[in-house]
Formats: sequence, C-alpha cells, structure tokens
Amino acid sequence: MCCDNMAFSLGHAFSHILIFVGSLSILLGTPSSCFKPKKLVTVTLNLSSYLDSSSSMATWYGPPDGDGSEGGACGYGKAVGLPPINSMISAGSQFIFQEGKGCGSCYQIKCTGNSACSTKPVTVVITDLCPECSHYFDLSGKAFSSMAISGQADKLRTAGKVTVQYQRVACNYPGVSITFRVDSGSNQQYFATVIEYEDGDGDLKTVELKEGPGSANWEAMQRSWGAVWKLDKGASLRAPFSIRLTTIESGKVFIANNVIPVGWKPGQTFRAVGNFN
Repeated sequence: MCCDNMAFSLGHAFSHILIFVGSLSILLGTPSSCFKPKKLVTVTLNLSSYLDSSSSMATWYGPPDGDGSEGGACGYGKAVGLPPINSMISAGSQFIFQEGKGCGSCYQIKCTGNSACSTKPVTVVITDLCPECSHYFDLSGKAFSSMAISGQADKLRTAGKVTVQYQRVACNYPGVSITFRVDSGSNQQYFATVIEYEDGDGDLKTVELKEGPGSANWEAMQRSWGAVWKLDKGASLRAPFSIRLTTIESGKVFIANNVIPVGWKPGQTFRAVGNFN
C-alpha cells in the first residue's frame, strides 16, 4: 500500500502535529466539476522553472478511494473530502510542504511508470506533510487511483509507487469564495483562522487583519501552523475584522472587507465576497 508499508500510512494520521523545515518546489493536479486547474503561466511568477514539467515518484496513503489522513498538517480538516476539493489531495515532502507555506498550492501530475497508468493528468491540492518522503508526493487513495486506466485502479494501487511527471498549476475553484474558518481556540484577545480555497497561487505569503469600522491599521498575523494564521494581541479585539491576503509567487493581494462580523464565535465559517481570480 502507501510508501511500501502500513507504518508509513499510519504515520500520516498524526502528521498534522508535525512541522518540518522544507523549501517549495513544483507539482500536481486532477480536474473535477468544481476544481479546475489552470497552468500557472496565467499567474505572474518569479521562477520560470515552475513552467516546466519535471519527474519524481508518487505513493499513496489512507483508504483506497479516500482522502488520505482527512485533514492533515495544513489544518483543513474534513474539508479535504468535500467539494470543491473532493479528496483530490496530496501530502508533500518537506521540500514541497515548506513548514506550511506550500499548503493550498496545486499540482498537475501524470503517472508514466506502470502499464496501468493513463495518459491523463490529475490535479491535486497540497493539504498534508509527508515527513518520511524522499520523493515529492504522497497522494490520497482517490487521487492515486485517478491516474489509472479505467478498470485498473487496483493494479496501480498494488504497485504502490510510480514514476510521475508533474507541474505546478494555478488553483481554480469556480464559483467558490475564499473561506475563513475560525479556529476553536480563538477568543476576544486571540484570533486564529484556517484560510481555504484561494484561486491562483493557492499559497499565502502574508495575512493581515484590520479591526473595527474606521480603522486604517493593518496588523500582521503569524502562521500558527499549516494554513492556520493567528493574531495574539493581548488586548480585546474589535470586530468586524477585514483580512488582507498576499500570495507568495505572484504577490497578488485580496482584501476580504468586514468578513468576520461582530459576534463571531470559534468554529464558525465565513466566506469572502469573491476570490483572487
């Protein structure tokens, strides 16, 4: 099964508590009715290597048709198994995950090293960390199976590890707004949120929060872990909150004005009006 043994699969169930140092690379994808990739040439990049297809290996973990560890080290939780992601996810090596900076990035991948491989690429979102991986991608069972010729998914999964061609692509969630899910540990002096479904780069360089009506001051939030960002002010925070996002590669900015309302509570989810694209 995944990564050549069951211990490797079980390790992923607890990957959300691990934070490892890495550096960002390139990768994967599979389109669905809700999640449709665009080549990253539609985004202004600083690194031309992101435009090229490269080779690596891919393994799989979790249930054969499931969503890996359901959540993983990015903090997306059960959202990884629901539309628009629909379990089309991958854990990234430390090189891809990059201490959480790679969370939300999208890759297109096609397997080439097995007779059960189809010629069609799939698109996945990075939602987890594979700390043991020397190769770049450890796919969910569903994503790995989706690379197979129709009727040969079992054969491909039995192989466990295959050669792949991969390319980073722009994320594209048609009709889906950027989402802010308030962390359960938030209170009136400490605010933390998981940020999901960013079109384009998919990953975030900075997140800033502005309090209350009439304020002009943007306060920098810190990455708590994965895709969870926090502001520990040590004083009462005044809602509503506006949140400003800046992407890593293209430097695009999106402002969700007054997205967190007065009376917000931990565990609630709020949607911005619009998205990067």
